[in-house]
Amino acid sequence: MFVFEFKCLGKPAQYTAIDEAVRTSQFIRNKCLRYWIDNKGVGGYDLNKYTARLAKEFPFANKLNSTARQASAERCWSAIAKFFENCKKKVPGKKGFPKFKKNQRSVEYKKSGWALSEDRKKITFTDQNKIGTLKLSGTRNLHFYQLEQIQRVRLIKRADGFYCQFCISSDLAKEDIKPTGKCIGIDVGLNHFYTDSNGEKVGNPRHLRKSEKALKRLQRRVSKKVKGSKNRRKAINRLGRKHLKVSRQRKDFAVKLARCVVKSNDFVAFEDLKVRNMVKNHRLAKSINDAGWYLFREWLKYFAIKFGKVAVPVAPHYTSQECSNCGNKVKKSLSVRTHICKCGATLDRDENAAINILVKALKMMGNISNTVGHTEINACGEMTLYLSLETVLKQGCSRMQESPSL
Repeated sequence: MFVFEFKCLGKPAQYTAIDEAVRTSQFIRNKCLRYWIDNKGVGGYDLNKYTARLAKEFPFANKLNSTARQASAERCWSAIAKFFENCKKKVPGKKGFPKFKKNQRSVEYKKSGWALSEDRKKITFTDQNKIGTLKLSGTRNLHFYQLEQIQRVRLIKRADGFYCQFCISSDLAKEDIKPTGKCIGIDVGLNHFYTDSNGEKVGNPRHLRKSEKALKRLQRRVSKKVKGSKNRRKAINRLGRKHLKVSRQRKDFAVKLARCVVKSNDFVAFEDLKVRNMVKNHRLAKSINDAGWYLFREWLKYFAIKFGKVAVPVAPHYTSQECSNCGNKVKKSLSVRTHICKCGATLDRDENAAINILVKALKMMGNISNTVGHTEINACGEMTLYLSLETVLKQGCSRMQESPSL
């Protein structure tokens, strides 16, 4: 399952109709959540049936397509199911009790309520919301996929306009790339975005920090406007566009860098960081969020599947403290950026951690299998088999023997 996104081009009346559909979807979701809270033993199927009662009770809810109402109920149930799952796993802290939506930005259709044109460049919504026909602007080509493969259609409102997403059920097309015979360990940081086991560093772009001055200026303009006025809405939109640009810059950097790393190496080891816990440190939270480590990690996994490479997450415990040469622990604070050990090893702190990450990943993969490889289940529920690990492990072992720092 993957997603193609297009920008929707239409008239102001159509954009208003999309807004009404989004508000209706939010209303149905909140009503389903209230119904679940007030009635014990309610399940996902009961919430789907409840949407039909809401359509009879509220005329504006009946304007929305029935599958879109069911999709709103499924969104509500997914939040409820995640809350139960966290309770069973005894996740520390808050368990994520479902909350009522206040500013929902999307509405989702299933198999009905929409129709694509023959050239696949226009989409028509056929429910009673009167959205009509919207032009699709984008670089993706939908001709390669059958209509039966499109499982969901999403309309999303962003600061710079409306977008249409197509959720397509299909196997990820793998690209044949010649093996490079290289393996690498990656240690992410704040001074540099990452340092690899070869000592190479990639600078941290700090997109939010660079745009912070402009964001503060736009925020002041919002504060000066009268609440509820058109000028305030315009100022909010300008602020939202700036935030959207920063998020897109961060994503573009993560995607391009992850693609380059995976294509250049057959084996990539990276830290399995719990970013949600790390941002609890209020001194570093803004810098950690600005770096986008989680986004980079997810794209590493995606490109590993796409190019048939191996990407292994490694627990980050003691990777900075252990010596990559002798294995002894050398305690150091975050301000100490050079690793100095009694055995004579002196190298950059992040490079030492990257080497330890690579060694741990190779040992872990060696324990799993020496010839065949390992399987991994991705976010879509598809099982991926990584093959040809024998050569990678041999190259990793030879690298460990030849490198004086290991």
